[in-house]
This record gives sequence, structure tokens and C-alpha cells, in this order.
Amino acid sequence: MTIAAPAVAPATKTDQLLNFQDVAMTFPNGTTALSGVDLTVDRGEFVTVVGPSGCGKSTLLRIASGLTPATEGVTEVDTTRIGYVFQDATLLPWRDVQANVELLAELNGVPKAKRRVTAKEAIDLVGLTGFEKHLPKTLSGGMRMRTSLARSLTLDPELFLFDEPFGALDEITRERLNDELIKLFTEQQFAGLFITHSVSEAVYLSTKVVVMSGRPGKIVDTFPVDFPFPRDPEIRFTAEFAELCGKVSHALREGHH
Repeated sequence: MTIAAPAVAPATKTDQLLNFQDVAMTFPNGTTALSGVDLTVDRGEFVTVVGPSGCGKSTLLRIASGLTPATEGVTEVDTTRIGYVFQDATLLPWRDVQANVELLAELNGVPKAKRRVTAKEAIDLVGLTGFEKHLPKTLSGGMRMRTSLARSLTLDPELFLFDEPFGALDEITRERLNDELIKLFTEQQFAGLFITHSVSEAVYLSTKVVVMSGRPGKIVDTFPVDFPFPRDPEIRFTAEFAELCGKVSHALREGHH
């Protein structure tokens, strides 16, 4: 197993930022979470993975981020600029929005004046202008997640990893943040790998939806999503959208058996 993270990708595949080849993961207790996963994420692609609970979706992200090495296969990550947004906003409760957003840049040794400017830009991008001095406990769930997004944006990521970031939010807030994430993706042109349990969220956000089976997680189907960006929220109510959601749901049910 190799994890390669050169600052500059080889000239032959400059657009391929993430590549899993026959990746498997078996934990020390003998549980096999992933088996034979082949998946690529290119620059300008937003790839969403759906699958039943416990199928190894989050493990896939941890392998991509370098937090957990796979036990088999090859993982190539052709960038060092990786953003990671977790299921929980993971904010420091004693730091205000501005200070939370500055945290990663601070840990990376970015000078104070520069990280302040970078954080301000990120806060503007996620629509939190005016809330810089608010503590996390005074924010709604959606605003806490925006703060988490802004914090990762300060690293100017080429590859963004999202581990069910909107799963705990109500439907209206979730849809609004989906719209904002699409806007960010269109503007920033990063590559995205997004984990969700929601089929409609997967179809709405993605250029490609990947369906995984129950444990051990294998890829059972892949669906390209051809709706143009930026996406009109009303697309959720079209027959084409419903049809694609139906196909993904069917593959999900088949893969669960």
C-alpha cells in the first residue's frame, strides 16, 4: 500500500486528485469494512457516495485524508491541499467564529495578519458576515456547519472531503446549505468527495453518484449526473431528477441484500 501526496501531480494525470485502486480495509478486530474499491475523483468533479450504515463510507474518507491507512490496495492523493468537513462542526466553544475559522491556518503557521484576511474571505463566502464575534453556542446548527466549512476553505483546498456534514440538520437548512455548497463548488473549482445517506442530496450536489453495498463495502453502481451547474433548486421537482433518484435508490436496495 502506498499513499502518495506529491505537491504537484504527475503530468500524465494532472486532473486526477484522488485514486483508489482495489482498496480494502480490515480492522484489528477482524471486521472488513471495505473490499476491492476502485474510485477516482478528478478536479472539477463532485463525487457523492451513498450506502447503508456501516458500509465503510466514512472509512473511505479517512483513508483519502491519510488519517487511516488502508490494509490493501493503492491510494494516491495528488495534492497536499485537503479540506475535511466532519459530521459534527467540531468548533472550539471558547473561540468566536473568526477565531474558529482561523484555527487551521494558525496551526499551519500562517502569519496573523494573513490568516485574518483569509478567514474574512471565507466567512464572506459562506454567508456569515456580521457573526464574526459570535460564540458557537449562540449559533444555529446550520451556522455552525458554515463556520466549519469556512475553516476548511482557509486552506484553499484542491480536494474537499465531506463526511455527512448536513445529516443532523432540518430539511430546509440542509437544502439551503446544499445550494451554498454548489455555489462554492462552482466558484472554487475544487474536487469533492461527499458522504451522505440522502439520495436526493447526492443527486442534487453531484457530478457522479457512487452506490456502495452493505459491509464489506464495495461499489455496486455509478450514476453520472448531467444537470448543469450552477443548479437551479427547482430541479429537485422535475421528472428527470425523480427518475435518477429512483435509479440510485433501486441500486442501493439491491446492494443492501
